[in-house]
Amino acid sequence: MSTLGWQSQSAGVEPAAADAGPVDTPSDTQESVEDLLEQVAGGDILTNTSSKKGGDGRQYWVKNHIRPDLLSASALDVLEDVPGLDLDLVDLPVVGGDSGGEAPDDGVRRKYLVAWAGDNNILDKSGADLLDLPKSIGPDLIGQKDLIGPDFFAVIDATPESETYGKVVNTATVGPLVENEPHHMQYTWQKGQNIFAGGLFTDVTYVLDTSNLPALSLKGINLPTDTLCGTVPDAYWVTKDNKAYGTYMGGPDVPGPCTYSDGSTRFGNGFAGSPGEVVRLGENGETIYEAPATPEEGETKLRCDNIPALPRPTCANPHGIQAREDLDILITSDYNEPRNIILNPVQAPSSYLRRPTVRTYDISDQDAPELKNVSFLPDGPRTGKVAHHEENRAAMEVTVTNQPENKGAFVSTMQGGAIFYAPDITVDKPTWRQVFDVTTSNKTADPAGNYYGGGSNGAWIQTSYDDKYLYHAVQGRQGTDGSKPYILVLDIEELLASGDAPECKIDTLAEVTAGGEESDCPAVVDVQSAPGGPHWGALDNLELGEDGFYRDDAVAKRLAYSNYFVARTGLNGDHRVCIADQAEDGTLALDEEFRDEYTGQACLDFDRAAWPHGEWGPAKPHSMLFVTADEDVK
Repeated sequence: MSTLGWQSQSAGVEPAAADAGPVDTPSDTQESVEDLLEQVAGGDILTNTSSKKGGDGRQYWVKNHIRPDLLSASALDVLEDVPGLDLDLVDLPVVGGDSGGEAPDDGVRRKYLVAWAGDNNILDKSGADLLDLPKSIGPDLIGQKDLIGPDFFAVIDATPESETYGKVVNTATVGPLVENEPHHMQYTWQKGQNIFAGGLFTDVTYVLDTSNLPALSLKGINLPTDTLCGTVPDAYWVTKDNKAYGTYMGGPDVPGPCTYSDGSTRFGNGFAGSPGEVVRLGENGETIYEAPATPEEGETKLRCDNIPALPRPTCANPHGIQAREDLDILITSDYNEPRNIILNPVQAPSSYLRRPTVRTYDISDQDAPELKNVSFLPDGPRTGKVAHHEENRAAMEVTVTNQPENKGAFVSTMQGGAIFYAPDITVDKPTWRQVFDVTTSNKTADPAGNYYGGGSNGAWIQTSYDDKYLYHAVQGRQGTDGSKPYILVLDIEELLASGDAPECKIDTLAEVTAGGEESDCPAVVDVQSAPGGPHWGALDNLELGEDGFYRDDAVAKRLAYSNYFVARTGLNGDHRVCIADQAEDGTLALDEEFRDEYTGQACLDFDRAAWPHGEWGPAKPHSMLFVTADEDVK
């Protein structure tokens, strides 16, 4: 049962004594930890808590901390409709208001950027530092500043016409779990959808209701025991019926055989290992179907190392996920066996834990996805400095085309530094070819630097909704051998126009650096400098019409990106969220008006001392979505 109750709160939290480490929260300390996380520091902050009982019998919650001084009259009207809310509980110092607390109404319906962020604290270590972590979390580690605090969803005013553009109007904290390592949500939001958001380390999916924005409420919680054959949730794709598909990158909860919803069994090597799975989730996050991501006979065409070794090797660690419902096809890309690289990157024991595979699923029965094909991406002409720099390694992200006449998809490799394309993902065995090497755009971004594409850490990849452009976030290599980070925009019109017979293929060393020689190869439109190190992005698909309502826009005119991956891998970024505007010619420009209210600089800096939920210190924003209230969309 969900609980709702609003109040104004201005309680303080005293910092606790410093110590080190995450992993477990003993039951005898759970209550005191929850008490600390439920407190809030600040002035007149509107709070309410929505909660759900998990399958383990515990209560899980989302708690809003809304700044009424940043809300217009129309935004306050939305909150009046929330059961239990009494705005008379607070003295509203609203924007532009007089001493009586009257709020102006600029007549503009609000669009928000919802960012899923983790508390940055003493546990964000990499390399050998991980060896010194204690075995459990107690009250002495929960506090403010550098101590463990709550993870949260930041609700940011993303309406350029608004007086409070770029300001954080709400932070919705989650509990009682800490150290979720907030990761991905779905790639885009549409009217009627809940938000699906994963905790990488806690193996939890949170489902949020956005109908009363800027407030959020918890609609559902999916726990490790709800997906016994998969762990480490990564990304989500929401279908038209508002249900979702989720990639669970890691293996079953415990080593040994695991039986899936279709009655078949696979042998796994345990939590965050292999093989992962695809999960069909209900509108509120309940598990409908667990689908195996690997065939029963295993995968041996190319090296698929597993640690510990499995009787039948597999590269099934699904990460990126997108679907074409009109084609009854779901597609995923395999990144790595996460236990050995993401959760404990002291020393990657094998380059071949980075996966070179892409998978398609038949979703003609949407509630029972069925593995259709496993494709091994081809190697390219470049010789990697290490094995996992080969072009086909670490297939992190996938994106489908959108227009009915197109049936293709793209895949990007994080360590391989390449982009692959298959013109038709509906066939039994899609044919993948390399159509771009990040070496080309690295050279454009920094002609005088080291533009070798291997290890460039490319991540988010997305087609524009009109299938004209392909966007790609490149975080860059670290250290003295570094390459500069940027957002890449490619023109893909000629490639898609080639239909089932594209000519483009990166198969010579000259093409690695200069781009494809064939006329239908993707052309670089822009390389937008992003010094903080972008990993993830989101297109703004909501266009404000002359009637004052939003509509889905096939030509996104801006995008947001976040500069953070996973701290324990060493790819920490600068923790900023930025917005870039796109001109008619496809080029990008940093939105200088999207400014941090504390630094005065472009982009919103999550390395700040205070939030609406208190002085918890810096945070790590991983993913974001442009969202508005259902009633504001036509």
